[in-house]
Amino acid sequence: MKTKKLIDIENWNRKEHFYFFSQFSEPFFGVAFKVDCSKAYLKAKEKQVSFFLYYLYQALKTANGIDNFKYRIIDKLAYEFDTINASPTIKRSNGTFGFSYMDYFEDENIFYEKALEEIERIQNTNSLFSAVSGEDVIHFSAIPWIDFTSISHARNFSHPDSCPKISFGKMTEDNGIKTMPISIHVHHGLMDGYHVGLFVDKFKKLMNE
Repeated sequence: MKTKKLIDIENWNRKEHFYFFSQFSEPFFGVAFKVDCSKAYLKAKEKQVSFFLYYLYQALKTANGIDNFKYRIIDKLAYEFDTINASPTIKRSNGTFGFSYMDYFEDENIFYEKALEEIERIQNTNSLFSAVSGEDVIHFSAIPWIDFTSISHARNFSHPDSCPKISFGKMTEDNGIKTMPISIHVHHGLMDGYHVGLFVDKFKKLMNE
């Protein structure tokens, strides 16, 4: 069951930040960074799971451990969700993709099992919108063909949106070290660079365990 609680904005330490940035036509800011994924890639192989699902799980685990990544704006009010799930793009063999919905489970094996079922379902449809998700998600995308240094996103500014957007790029190797670029875009009314920094540090730690 999806549960959320209303944030008391008037007594919130982000009150001024929330009201200020919520007036912007583009309230999102983004950063890109690289992560050493040498150990993570080997771990995925050992577990016999796709590298995509391995790092997706680690990203969700990271986000669910940081309150600000669970904040969303709904009807101009701020809420905190108990759990944040994933809405990643899934590539099809015909070169198109579809939006998917994957629940986050603390049990890694259950997450992989359910995620594989969702991937198979998306790959057997032709619809862009073959999954229904709400505000309790992070929009994920993988661009494994490009070792990017920055990225932008298509936005419909007339449609209210406060979900973080995280993109993963091409894994490259140099002197035996595998790295991958990652981009994070978030709503500035809900978090600042400090909170993105927390995500980066925690995610890097999980990818190197």
